[in-house]
Amino acid sequence: MNFQTYAELWRIPDVRRILVLGVFLRIPMPASAVIVTLHVVGPLDRSYAEAGLVSTVLAIAMAISNPWLGRLLDRVGLRRTVLLPLTVLPFAWSIAPWVGYVPLLGLVAAAGLFTVPSFSIVRQVMLRSVGPGKRTAALSADSVMTELCFMVGPLIGVLGASYLGTSWALLLIQWLGILAAVVLWLFNPTITEGEPALPADAAPLTTASATRRTRLPSWVNPGVTLLLIGTFSASLILVAEDLGTVAAMREFERTTLLGLVMAIWASGSLIGAIVYGALNRHPSAAVMLVLLGATTVLTAFAWGPISFTALLLLSGFFCAPSLTAALEAITSNVPSTVRGEVMGWHGSAITLGSAVGAPTAGYAIDLTGWQGGFLFGGGLGLLIAGAVWFTTRRMSTPAEASLPSGERSPAAAE
Repeated sequence: MNFQTYAELWRIPDVRRILVLGVFLRIPMPASAVIVTLHVVGPLDRSYAEAGLVSTVLAIAMAISNPWLGRLLDRVGLRRTVLLPLTVLPFAWSIAPWVGYVPLLGLVAAAGLFTVPSFSIVRQVMLRSVGPGKRTAALSADSVMTELCFMVGPLIGVLGASYLGTSWALLLIQWLGILAAVVLWLFNPTITEGEPALPADAAPLTTASATRRTRLPSWVNPGVTLLLIGTFSASLILVAEDLGTVAAMREFERTTLLGLVMAIWASGSLIGAIVYGALNRHPSAAVMLVLLGATTVLTAFAWGPISFTALLLLSGFFCAPSLTAALEAITSNVPSTVRGEVMGWHGSAITLGSAVGAPTAGYAIDLTGWQGGFLFGGGLGLLIAGAVWFTTRRMSTPAEASLPSGERSPAAAE
């Protein structure tokens, strides 16, 4: 385990700049989620279900936009891609806080379709700026910063809505993100390091196979597909844990401690990301997904708020590392020239996992109590993760056995 790697990463100017800029690009997302909910149920006098519909519309729009904006990054570069959101977002978010519910839905959908692909950009800059041996640490550092944004963002959103009102708070927080995007456009960091050699298992297509696959992107292969499925399952697990935690604290009659418990869970994920990035040998994505699913199921057997928080902390330890491991394996298995598109699909897998997991986990909770969320999310995630692990084991080639210690084919999730 080598924590010195993080200090070495921080000394790289592009890494340092993009991590700081990434904070300002990302904080508006969790902050706005809270503000929009308060805005819909407050000034607009609508129900929580209608507030949830706004979040669903935004999630669907972002799931659509992630791949095509990522592909645009690969094809036309950062400046021309970011310029597109900068022509739409200032108008959408300047009008949205002051209109009724139905126009708000339309403006949120437009904003979601043209959201700056900050996650893809930050990660591509990180991967371009470091050597292959530090990629996992770089992605872990990005996960740590993301966790901090999602811990601080809701607090900023609540404070802003309380002291400024929801309309002004939404306007100001979104303009913070827009200004950060302008700085990104001016900074214009390089996002690719040139065309790398494809992994051994990604052999060039023959004419016949190319003909059969003309409708599929060149990077599509079983390894990447399995890792995207694994990312979907990890996101499903996390949203089930989120809903299950709310239900559990209500059942324990400790709703006043909900914020603290959620913060402890997030801190577990943050610590897990730091430790995972510092490891000399990193467990595979499939192994991390299995551990995440298993510890989620285990949390359902808590008997009180203290044991519940302890088990949730344990499960949180595998949250960020699971997503990091999957993303590292995916990006290592594709050329840098298509990383933007692939990272877009990775973001869509996370979004779709949340979209599918939220209503189904909610149904499980209504049916069986708070334990149902953890049993459903952890059980289904564990089933998918186990299938990914078993399949990648079967896909492993004998050539991997001859690789030097510590090396493996990035196509394999295990």
